[in-house]
Amino acid sequence: MKDAGDKITTIEPSRKLAEAIRDVKNAFADRDDVVVDMREAHRMRLDLLAAELAPVFADVPADIDSFDFAVSSGLQPRLWIDAVSHVAMGRDRRTYRFLKDTHIGRVVLAESTEMKPVADAVTRYVAERVVERQRMMDGATESAMPALHRADVQEAEPPLRSEARRNGWTTFFAGLGVIAAGALVGLAVSMALFWERIAQMKISF
Repeated sequence: MKDAGDKITTIEPSRKLAEAIRDVKNAFADRDDVVVDMREAHRMRLDLLAAELAPVFADVPADIDSFDFAVSSGLQPRLWIDAVSHVAMGRDRRTYRFLKDTHIGRVVLAESTEMKPVADAVTRYVAERVVERQRMMDGATESAMPALHRADVQEAEPPLRSEARRNGWTTFFAGLGVIAAGALVGLAVSMALFWERIAQMKISF
């Protein structure tokens, strides 16, 4: 038993954990403030770009509904042009990046810290989409964008087909040559064996 005079030492709650929790909360709050500030800065610049492009958006025919022309909210605001293209801000919060999703991945159509070059690129893109739709409505089968590329392909196709046909005939005749050579070798071996047997038969008689 302990003496009555002994004192019981009480464990006081440590303040270190509470201080650490407070520091972590402050760090999260500071980071959230930074994220909010970045998001607001991105959205403000995209709103300015949208205002710059407002006359272009207004001139798009009303019957074309493939464009969005809206700034989306979220962790990374974007100025959507259509379903596959948008403008977003870079990590530095100053660089405009005009991006498009394609079958080979996302590509950069324009990138600049200045608003005008990106606005010009968006205007050009919208004009190309409008012209392409008008050509499709008129029954044109060719697209305005890759016309030069298609011409190059058409010029390259005949030589490729001729070369493939030439290679096919070469392979065919080469196969015939191998078969003929094999037949001649077989015939020579058969003749040698035949004459050897005849010689043996003469000796035996």
